[in-house]
Amino acid sequence: MDYRELPADFLEKMRGLLKDEFEDYLACFSEPPHYGLRVNRLKCTAGKFAEASGWELLPVPWIDNGFYYNKELKPARHPWYYAGLYYLQEPSAMTPASLLPVTPGDRVLDLCAAPGGKSTELAAKLMGRGLLFSNDISNSRAKALLKNLELFGAGNICVSSETPEKLSLRFGGFFDKILIDAPCSGEGMFRRDSDMVKSYREKGPDYYSEIQYGIVTEAVKMLRPGGMLLYSTCTFDEKENEGTIRRLLSEHGDMHPVPLEKREGFAPGFGLPECVRLFPHKIRGEGHFIALLKKDGEEDWPAGAGQTEKISAPGGKSWPKELEPVRDFLCMTKADWEPERLYQVGDTVYYLPEPFSGKGKAYLKNVRYLRTGLLLGELKKGRFEPSQALAMFLKAEQFQDSFNMSAEDERVIRYLKGETVQLSEDEAADGKGWCLVCVDGWPLGFAKRQGGILKNKYYPGWRWQ
Repeated sequence: MDYRELPADFLEKMRGLLKDEFEDYLACFSEPPHYGLRVNRLKCTAGKFAEASGWELLPVPWIDNGFYYNKELKPARHPWYYAGLYYLQEPSAMTPASLLPVTPGDRVLDLCAAPGGKSTELAAKLMGRGLLFSNDISNSRAKALLKNLELFGAGNICVSSETPEKLSLRFGGFFDKILIDAPCSGEGMFRRDSDMVKSYREKGPDYYSEIQYGIVTEAVKMLRPGGMLLYSTCTFDEKENEGTIRRLLSEHGDMHPVPLEKREGFAPGFGLPECVRLFPHKIRGEGHFIALLKKDGEEDWPAGAGQTEKISAPGGKSWPKELEPVRDFLCMTKADWEPERLYQVGDTVYYLPEPFSGKGKAYLKNVRYLRTGLLLGELKKGRFEPSQALAMFLKAEQFQDSFNMSAEDERVIRYLKGETVQLSEDEAADGKGWCLVCVDGWPLGFAKRQGGILKNKYYPGWRWQ
């Protein structure tokens, strides 16, 4: 957009913030926006993806699995997108999740998570261990969040749509790491999205700063001693950024800033050098603010909370009779499953994240969940129908019968549209039953073999449009 269309009060504020750099900031409005994708490390390394794709990609300097791409590429119309190999994300928006030091086994909360850009990266960092609890107050936005997590193959998840106040009553001191990408006035996105200017005129920094502080205050209650909280916005306003952090530090003496590494193009916070600011005239991306805080104390989990006996399954151990069809299906996978982590609601069966199994099942009450763990599938008159989420969670080599097509095979798009897949004589198998359909070795969904065809079981809500 033309910077001359920006609100006069905003321009005057930016002149005061940037001083000698103000003209450089204005000059960046004449440049085109940057397009980015972030590789899903649950499925593929960044190097392998770049080599296999053959696309013209440039690395994002401060994100080791992020790439710039030319907008003519249209990666959302490629079968690999449906295989969950990458997430399309503005490059500066990749930064918050990259800077939260998550390790496998952590209990992680993404409090304002929709549509899932940060959550999908946090899930990849957990590598299937621990818990990712992703929440968004908007139920409709939380549905998009859930789809993106399941598309990525994340299994150790819970997705909810609650207020921070409601969650803090249930999860006091529960999480190791918390990410808050807070709702904000959006000044950092003006260059990319002119609609943000209209929203800014209606609800500016004063409105959002109070919302932000309320969210952060509730998040501190859910952070365990020794835990870390990352706060981010896509705005430049000091009141929404450093002001929120200063207020939090003044009222919570057990919280302290953690210095963030200054990578290429990063600027320090104003008066809080531990924080990071991103400006579009310093990086190939939009505006962001990031602060990392740590809570005093040491780890102190309640004895036995969320712990389960490790059972190498699905063979022979204590499967309830009504879940035997689930066991029989899981026997077709080369994976260990723990019966204690199965969770049945009506005819629907889930596989809980470890912290929510056993005694941890108490946390499944009194919260508006969209998903509690990996959706395995449904029981239908003694039969088990596996879910789309389970297909995305598995690897091709883990299922006893998989059928692979190249991305150039026209049948891939037919499958994604929900059509029956015709097999050649060489491809047809003697057996019948469930088959995992893959593109270039990455799962897309399930089908059922019937002689020379694959009867399509791709989830209708995800179909290629």
